[in-house]
Amino acid sequence: MAQLTFFSYPSCTSCRKTKKWLRANHVSFDERHLFRETPTAELKSILELTTEGHDEVLATRSEAYKDLQVNIDEMMLSNVIQLLTKEPKLLRRPILIDGEKLVIGHNVDALRNLVSQRLDLKMSV
Repeated sequence: MAQLTFFSYPSCTSCRKTKKWLRANHVSFDERHLFRETPTAELKSILELTTEGHDEVLATRSEAYKDLQVNIDEMMLSNVIQLLTKEPKLLRRPILIDGEKLVIGHNVDALRNLVSQRLDLKMSV
């Protein structure tokens, strides 16, 4: 079972709520600061695990997104990854990934699903 990586930003309310939920449910995770440790290597995996495409990971209400001078929908995947690496403020937060599952934002149902699957895997080992 892969380590759960939690990309967060300390002043983000959703990140703080998610971190509190993870700790209250005794879920171990590797926390990384989204802007200092941008998920460069993980971005392709993150995008591949989305169910709604890159719209799921984009912070469309952010100033950074509103200021974009390009149409992300028309970009090639490699260019989207380059853009998100250069401008991590375009990413919604928090991002939780374990290599097989992805949770974007503070979503308690998705967190419960992720945790229950991780517990099921631990018990079957």
